[in-house]
Amino acid sequence: MTEQAEHKTTVLVVDDDRLLRRQLHWALVERHRVLEAETRPDAVDLLRRERVDVVICDLHLPPDLTGIEEGLAVVEAARGERPAVPVVVITGSDNKQAALEAVRRGAYGFFQKPFDEEEVSHIVAQAARVRCLESEVLKLRSELKMHRGFGRFVGTSAALEHTLKQARAVADTSATVLITGDNGTGKEVLARAIHEESARSDRPFVAVSCAALPESLIESELFGHVKGAFTDAKSDRVGRFGLADGGTLFLDEIGELQPSVQVKLLRVLQERVIERVGSNQPVKVDIRLIAATNRDLEQAVKDGRFREDLFYRLNVVPLRMPALRERREDIPLLATHFAAKAAEKHDRPPAALDPALADALQEYDWPGNVRELENLIERLVVLTQGARLGVEFLPEKMHRSAPSPSAAAACDETTLEGATLALRRRMVVGALQAEGGNRVAAARRLGISRSYLHRLITELSITGV
Repeated sequence: MTEQAEHKTTVLVVDDDRLLRRQLHWALVERHRVLEAETRPDAVDLLRRERVDVVICDLHLPPDLTGIEEGLAVVEAARGERPAVPVVVITGSDNKQAALEAVRRGAYGFFQKPFDEEEVSHIVAQAARVRCLESEVLKLRSELKMHRGFGRFVGTSAALEHTLKQARAVADTSATVLITGDNGTGKEVLARAIHEESARSDRPFVAVSCAALPESLIESELFGHVKGAFTDAKSDRVGRFGLADGGTLFLDEIGELQPSVQVKLLRVLQERVIERVGSNQPVKVDIRLIAATNRDLEQAVKDGRFREDLFYRLNVVPLRMPALRERREDIPLLATHFAAKAAEKHDRPPAALDPALADALQEYDWPGNVRELENLIERLVVLTQGARLGVEFLPEKMHRSAPSPSAAAACDETTLEGATLALRRRMVVGALQAEGGNRVAAARRLGISRSYLHRLITELSITGV
């Protein structure tokens, strides 16, 4: 098929009159790819098998040539496609009412017999344009959805899926959520995803870093103030709770809140009422609260640094974002994703990951987690001139963390090479089982390189671990 033919829109002509089908074929074939069907079942079959852009359909089809139900059934079948395929119906000059009924039931338009070729060509072109625009809208919506909600997350590891499964279950409720995890793991990304998958998604998502707020102004920032409440209060101010009314308030680093503010936050969670600084007038707020911390709040409670009653109010649904070292199998996917993102940002051509770089990334422990990985990949994209990202621009600490080939070989010989085949197989299977199938961790446990472990798994026919 030629390139020109591939870009032609496809028109399906449905009519039991072979002569009329031929007339429409020759009227349309120069600009369109034309398919033909004689009955409703034939038309439905073609709709399922072919990418049809427009249907032209006679309302009177066999076996009931006096009624219009067979023709309307074609209209319904075309509407069931995503996006819907526009149907232009054919009617006799004495039966315009039937055509209007078909339009009411979802047909795009109609023309009468005997038809004018230019009129038919025009209405088909218009219908095809509508189909094209609706396809673009669906595509854009799909792409947008991929970057919203839980589509924000890249990875398939068991550790990540465990957290996302719980998050999906709680997203469409009003339950308070406490997200824990190290810095850089994506706690705010998870909070935003929960909001975007909830019934509040069309309302505000307001994020606040409790550690970044000055102690003297934290109450004003959270709850607002009235004019004259303090020296610089020259006008009324709506706090973050007020801004988030109807939506979601995300309090990051909540473990940094001072005891006096903890008391007021507890009251808000209990009564859903705030009082602005300088006012004793209660203001009702409708918010869904999501809090996050990298601290051990239970230990903070034991140490007297965090109120126990507030902790239990926050800890209704606890979610933990796993550290990147706990989801090493996701690292190549994340690195590829960040590389594409950085290439677009800096107007660089797309670059693939060299296998040596992928190995080095998986060997490193990532104290800065996903944020550290994203920053590193952006640096590599900026510094690399070729079409492949390699290890030459890795920081020295990452070179030190990866075992050298000679050290790995020596370790291989002393650890596994002296064992019998049966014992070697048991050692590899045992390491894989102990690490839950994580090959990077299993290689580290055995003291060998990941590439050598892959070779052993193949040579020893190890499956299902």
